[in-house]
Amino acid sequence: MPTEPRPRRSVLYMPGSNPRALEKARGLAADALIFDLEDAVSPDAKTAARGIIADAVAAGGYGKRELILRTNGLDTAWGHDDLAAAARMAIHGVLLPKVESAATVRQAAAILDKAGAAPELAIWCMMETPMGMLHAEEIAASHPRLAGFVMGTSDLANDLHARHTRDRLPMLTGLSLCLLAARAYGLVALDGVYLDLADDEGFAHSCRQGVELGFDGKTLIHPKTIAAANEAFGPSLAEIEQARKQIAGFEAAQAEGKGVVLVDGKLVENLHVASAKRLLALVARIAELEAGA
Repeated sequence: MPTEPRPRRSVLYMPGSNPRALEKARGLAADALIFDLEDAVSPDAKTAARGIIADAVAAGGYGKRELILRTNGLDTAWGHDDLAAAARMAIHGVLLPKVESAATVRQAAAILDKAGAAPELAIWCMMETPMGMLHAEEIAASHPRLAGFVMGTSDLANDLHARHTRDRLPMLTGLSLCLLAARAYGLVALDGVYLDLADDEGFAHSCRQGVELGFDGKTLIHPKTIAAANEAFGPSLAEIEQARKQIAGFEAAQAEGKGVVLVDGKLVENLHVASAKRLLALVARIAELEAGA
């Protein structure tokens, strides 16, 4: 599924069994919200949480934020019903946990289709196991509904028996495999959560690394981290100005029939212009989101 160029700088997990949290989310500056039916909800509360989320979505008030429902796995007692319920909600996507094969995506898509889900309801995949990393390309190519990957770095580190190091060296191979597959098939890629809420500098470093690796945004577990994620993954004023200068310089050079374009002494080619236009489109969408929030 080709994804629209919308901001996903900050993507906040919200516990589906907590009506007060879902109410508070209406006033948060997150670009997207993940209503969670999986890890954040105990087994005895999952059915009720499904209804709580459905009621919250029906009540509206979330502005132009992207709304995603994280379901339980299809190998659980709740996964099928979660997807069937999602098909009737006014949300943008469903997030499948621990995806390890294309078959899982296709099975979820079949359930959504049977439940009458709109064609634009997207499927997202949690990439959080060694098998998922090894099958990233297969999963990325699995179905037209697929919109993106969400990294589950906590589960991945656990499965790898790895340490949570500052530079995440044990996970870089997996992160890179998923980024390669996502970009090869035109998907969005979201970085994993940062667990230490008391470590602001560590969170900032994790965001910078995510930007450098190429992720579109960061998944979050607390509202206090939204502003920092928005700043890190959003274009800076300098980047915006540079993008405008590159586009203007390239267009002026073309109009004059020049084959070489220099802006501030640096060569500007088609790829730079395409990147600049993508950045400015994102800036416009961020403005729309913040105005409509």
